[in-house]
Amino acid sequence: MQVQQIMSTSVEYVPTDTTLAQAAKYMRDLDTGFLPIGDSPQGRLQGVITDRDITVRGVAAGKNPENTTVNQMKTDKVLYCFQDEYVNDVANNMQDQKVYRLIVLNNRDEKRLCGIVSLGDIVRHDSAKLGGETAREISQH
Repeated sequence: MQVQQIMSTSVEYVPTDTTLAQAAKYMRDLDTGFLPIGDSPQGRLQGVITDRDITVRGVAAGKNPENTTVNQMKTDKVLYCFQDEYVNDVANNMQDQKVYRLIVLNNRDEKRLCGIVSLGDIVRHDSAKLGGETAREISQH
């Protein structure tokens, strides 16, 4: 099974000038802990922000969530896979990178954001066993 068969395709971007407070509200409303940052019409990523970035690297470090932007707290190193990769390979990549989700790009030439694949997607659509093994490996830091 390929990633494109299980990934979430409704991806919400936030602009770089979004505050941490606004991003947290978007995450709550979208029921996610992860948002791509960038230019949605062109599909170009500038980074990602997670709920952990907001709470641990932002608020707990004394940043004011009302005037600190996602651009200031974003993770620049975007981990990704391609939509035509096999789920087993992507699960192994998640294990190696110790992450629960990856950005999905359309192809190796254009590299346009087309979705997000999460550990939950793997469990729901492919294999609970593979999802469990992946979660176990990720959590063993």
